[in-house]
Amino acid sequence: MNNDNYNDIREIVEKVTNTLVNRKNELNESQIKQYILSEIEKRKSSNYLSIRTKSKLADTVFNAINGYGALQPLIEDDEISEIMINSQNEIFIEKNGIISKIDQYFHSEEDLRDIIQMMVSRVNRTVNESKPIADTRLEDGSRVSIVLPPIALKGPTVTIRKFPNEAMTLDKLIEYKSVDKNIADILKKMVICKFNIFISGGTSSGKTSFLNALSNFIPEDERVITIEDSAELQLVNIENLVKLETRDENNEGKGKVTVKDLIKASLRMRPDRIIVGEVRGKEALEMLQAMNTGHDGSISTGHANSVKDMLSRIETMVLSGSEIPMLSIKQQIASAIDIVIHLGRLRDKSRKVLEITEIVGIEDNKYILNPLYVFEEDEESNKLKLSGKLEHTGNEIVNDYKIKYSGLELILGDINDF
Repeated sequence: MNNDNYNDIREIVEKVTNTLVNRKNELNESQIKQYILSEIEKRKSSNYLSIRTKSKLADTVFNAINGYGALQPLIEDDEISEIMINSQNEIFIEKNGIISKIDQYFHSEEDLRDIIQMMVSRVNRTVNESKPIADTRLEDGSRVSIVLPPIALKGPTVTIRKFPNEAMTLDKLIEYKSVDKNIADILKKMVICKFNIFISGGTSSGKTSFLNALSNFIPEDERVITIEDSAELQLVNIENLVKLETRDENNEGKGKVTVKDLIKASLRMRPDRIIVGEVRGKEALEMLQAMNTGHDGSISTGHANSVKDMLSRIETMVLSGSEIPMLSIKQQIASAIDIVIHLGRLRDKSRKVLEITEIVGIEDNKYILNPLYVFEEDEESNKLKLSGKLEHTGNEIVNDYKIKYSGLELILGDINDF
């Protein structure tokens, strides 16, 4: 797009915005686009444009008004899973697990900043030079991370993690070969039996999608409360659902609501299960206490490189907000968390369950871990394509009282009809 067209767009955006400011809700999308197209037709420069180019310009103007400008086509592309904006003229995308730079850019830093402000304002968040880091979400639940100058040296930086239009299910995970049907059946029973489950993994390993999949097995008659920094969970088939989201402080430095605050509030709301989208800090103590005070079946996620690393990170998070002795913290963790499911993104970009481990208890100040399943590569694996599956270690669940109370039969290593 040349500068003349770009300047035309800026002028049309301003005129259309002023004209439609009081009529926007009266007109549908088609009528707004038709009005924009008529404005383009009035300009002399449009005489040299093809019908296709005029239509494309109309879409660009519409996106600048109603959507997210240059980002809108990327947001609407279902094949794109991540959008990475390093600066106004440097945009990368992830499609089918492959990251590549695209020939698309913002014409000015001002355009990019306008879109950023649109994103945060729609969910009552703020980001500016005095508060240059913010997490927010789009209307479809996509996760957005923003960093502004002077922290971001190359210019405003935006990372958008998109989620599928349809909620993730274990059937889809089976289709993607992240788990097999045997494991899916076992996980289904663990959820119904009200095991407290913690999902760990590195960045982009699929923790949130996996949590969404597990949530499909929560009985429909239970009351579930979800707690998140930015609401992105897509829980379906749960009628009695309360969704809570944190809030930033206002310009006077007041009104901030944290995950810790929401966990405390949720305990007074008669939940059957509490789902914390991601545990990052001192709210870990409240999460553990919730699991230890009758809210079995709770599920949460966290960043870690292994099961042992996740337990150590939870210890550190608890210590950041309290002065509880380490042994007491370990005992709280071992008592609260029944199962840790560790996910990984492997060298061929696939996402798989790498380990399912039971937390049995504490002995000599160390966790007693009972690995149930461990991912094993097979002979067909190579540098480009990883092949293998979760293998049963031969161990059975030690703390099986929740299974007995549920009346279900859970035999590891076997495929059971449910």
